[in-house]
Amino acid sequence: MNASVAVQVLPMYPEKQKVLAVVDAVIAYIKSTGINYEVSAFETTMEGDYDQLMAILKEIPIVTAKAGGTSQMVCAKINYFPEDTGLTIADKVTKWLYVNWC
Repeated sequence: MNASVAVQVLPMYPEKQKVLAVVDAVIAYIKSTGINYEVSAFETTMEGDYDQLMAILKEIPIVTAKAGGTSQMVCAKINYFPEDTGLTIADKVTKWLYVNWC
């Protein structure tokens, strides 16, 4: 693993069901790739090989179109670490998994 990518798909529709259908299609696609990923309320974070993640990222707008999307933004944050020295998703969030915010 030498990279992590956070991707956010922002469908521009007033209908909640259409928004959810497009986002769900993207998450299903990411899951189908077999990479390690984590879904959160605002974005999905993937980790793995940089080239593989870039290929997945390139396909996401196409996946949105196939899901019926006609107007959406796709935003990405890329963390590349050439020496395999980066923090994993687990490194970043495990200590917070059981925090009760209520």
